[in-house]
Order: sequence, then structure tokens, then C-alpha cells
Amino acid sequence: MVEAFAVASGKGGVGKTTSTLALGMALAKEYDVTVVDADTGMANILFHTGLADADTTLHDVLRDDATVFEAAYNRFGLRVVPCGTSLAGFRDADPTRLRNAVAALARDTDVLLLDSAAALGSKGAVLPVVLADRVIVVVEPTIPSVSDALKVQEYATSYGTGVAGVLFNRVRDDDAIDAIEEKVTRYFTGPVLGSVPESPSPRSARRASEPLLAHAPDSVAAHAYREAALALDVQTGDSETVADRFRSAVIPDRP
Repeated sequence: MVEAFAVASGKGGVGKTTSTLALGMALAKEYDVTVVDADTGMANILFHTGLADADTTLHDVLRDDATVFEAAYNRFGLRVVPCGTSLAGFRDADPTRLRNAVAALARDTDVLLLDSAAALGSKGAVLPVVLADRVIVVVEPTIPSVSDALKVQEYATSYGTGVAGVLFNRVRDDDAIDAIEEKVTRYFTGPVLGSVPESPSPRSARRASEPLLAHAPDSVAAHAYREAALALDVQTGDSETVADRFRSAVIPDRP
């Protein structure tokens, strides 16, 4: 049983990686969860999980120098596949190999979370959205952020990927949420999963190289992520069927 989610946004800086790991740790209370840093150009998960010195990463897998299980590490109750940060690793990686890597992982987990690139500007950036069953769209409660996120939804649905929900992050003004949420409810096909307040805790967690829920489990942000995970209806499918779909996924020539 497995479902793959792409955690995506239309712009950078909205806390997508923090959200991926926080949702992953919350879901791990009930499911076996694997997190993959599929942002091969601007990888961040290794810095959030104490894996900056990892010997093997997704870059090695995408160069066909290692299996995906050699690049997987058990951290904070999750299986984590970090990506490297070197320009050479990015240059030599073949993003099409992500299909087989995700297919292999699908046989041995309940929930796959693919931390995706912030902008859909390349084949490697859009592939996680194409591979996923559904996307979790992370937005700040501003019109420009929502507008950019709508482009993610449009692209996802054009390839048959559903929308699991919208997660507001870095919320500074609770009163502003009401007007933005009305627009989200009108234009997005998935529900609003939750609202995570602006907090110093995520920055502190990153400095400590720990996910938020490990570093500050009692913070208001951590609580909000747990509530969002509870709102996420995981729809698990047959592992072999899902793996076959990943391997045969159509890769867009361009976004």
C-alpha cells in the first residue's frame, strides 16, 4: 500500500522543505514514510536532517552510480533520501532515472513525500509532480503566492495528478487568511489542510540540522503541522501497481 505526494509550491521561500519533513514526521505516527529530496538543483533536506556529510545521495542514484536504497537513511522515524548540492552532481544527474528510483521505494513504504523544486522550469523540476498521485501545495497567504500555486495545480491536473490540499505556511496575520482562504476554496480543487503561523522555531530547527517536529515538538508551528497531517486523507494503492505506473510515467519534454 502506498501513495506518493509531491510537496510543491509556485515560488521559493514558503517553507516547502520544512513542511515536507513536518508532515512526514506527523504521518509516521501511523504510516511508514519515505521522504525524497527531488529538488535536484536546490537540495535542502540534507541540511534539515543532519545528512550534510552523507556519502551517497540522490545525485549518485540519478548518475546510476548507486541504488536508491544506498542513498536512503533512517532519520527521525523516517526513511530519508537526500539529494546532493554540488553543481557537478546536478549536471551529471539524469532526472529520468527518478522514475525507477521512486518505483523501487514504492514497494517498501506506505507514504512517499517528494520534496519538489519551487519553480516548474525544467524536466527535473516537473517530474515529481508528474510522478505523484497527488500534490500538497504549500503557499503563503498572499495573492502572488496563491497565483503562483495555481500554476502548479494547473500543471499537475494536466498530467492527471490530483490535489491533496493546500497548506498555508508562514502566516503572519490571521485576519488576512479569511479573504485568501475564500479564493483558495474557490479556485483549488483540494481542501485547505491547515494554517501554520510564522515562528522562529523552523529557523532554529534548521540551524540545529533537525526537522521542526524533532527540534521544537511543542511549538505552535509543530502543532499546526500535526493538525494538517490529520486533515490529509491518505489513499493508499497497491504497491506493485503504483510502482509499475512510476516506471512507465510519461516524461514531459518541457514544462
